[in-house]
Amino acid sequence: MQSLPIDTTYLIDLLRRLLSTPSPTGMTDQITRLACAEFEALGIPFELTRRGAIRADLEGARHSPDRAVVAHLDTLGAMVRALKPNGRLAILPVGTYSARFATGSRVTVFCDGTRNYRGTVLPLKASGHVYNEEIDTQPTDWDHVEVRLDERFETIDDLMRGEIHVGDHIALDTGFEMSDTGFINARHLDDKAGVAAMLTAVKAVRDAGVALPIDCHVLLTISEEVGVGASHVLHGDVAEMVSIDNGTLAPGQNTCPYGVTISMMDSSGPFDWHLTRRLIRICQEHRIVHSRDVFRYYRSDAAAALEAGNDIRTALVCFALDSSHGFERTHIESLTELATLIGLYMQAPPVSTRDAEPLSTMSSSVRVPTE
Repeated sequence: MQSLPIDTTYLIDLLRRLLSTPSPTGMTDQITRLACAEFEALGIPFELTRRGAIRADLEGARHSPDRAVVAHLDTLGAMVRALKPNGRLAILPVGTYSARFATGSRVTVFCDGTRNYRGTVLPLKASGHVYNEEIDTQPTDWDHVEVRLDERFETIDDLMRGEIHVGDHIALDTGFEMSDTGFINARHLDDKAGVAAMLTAVKAVRDAGVALPIDCHVLLTISEEVGVGASHVLHGDVAEMVSIDNGTLAPGQNTCPYGVTISMMDSSGPFDWHLTRRLIRICQEHRIVHSRDVFRYYRSDAAAALEAGNDIRTALVCFALDSSHGFERTHIESLTELATLIGLYMQAPPVSTRDAEPLSTMSSSVRVPTE
């Protein structure tokens, strides 16, 4: 195995393009086309499932059993729940997140008609000049926010003439910004930052022309945020799968802020002992900045794959993410370390229960959580 050069310019450009393409769960055709075009540009064969997930293939010396790496293209979003008499829209979340993180967001409402509409998510009591202290005491749930559209819509009839319907999808603007200190701020870094890191690793493998020991399937799913994930996209001969998603930075967590986090367990249970420790060993041997963590209120593509009955080893590797499912932030070093690990994993021999060599005594954590 060899560490491969990581093209950070490509990574950032791809991330920017992914973030500029709306893809709330249930409305992922456009982002799927973008990803397919990227595989075509890299010269990597791929296929689409019936539902629109992507399976791309990097050929190895052995074809079966083989491995997969997976990330998800879909993001959080919202949907129109009702047309309101004041010409505004009641909404529900797509995916799990707090209405407080939607409040103030600029959004696009995607309609069946010839045009879409811009607007803002507001609390029902939005002006202190009108409601005084009630703006701070009103509830913060989804029943107490609405979308104000930038149109002369003042009645339900106005909305209906605008061809706005219950069930229309709503995408929140990402607000992408990258600082000269390497921090990246945006909504939907979960999991578009993971997708960008994974495809950058694929590009590194392709550019270097390295030989892979077994086939590696690169999977992009489209419904992870609502719990479906990789349940339907796997080939039957996949024996091991590494899921790529965010690691949560917070007090009491041990997520690595500028490197890779290896998740030992999430809310669905522990990850595979052998595959997880193979990834830790790769990090140790190639001096990839990393830590281990456990996530109590979290599930990934891997959980959906196991629940669907797939007999595979699974692991979860993460880039650092502050304020997940809110106003998110990561760092470019975390993404490049993750891309390096994925490139090395693709080159590694398949995992076996005969892999009994002990882990290095080198520390695998960068910090210890405190309560």
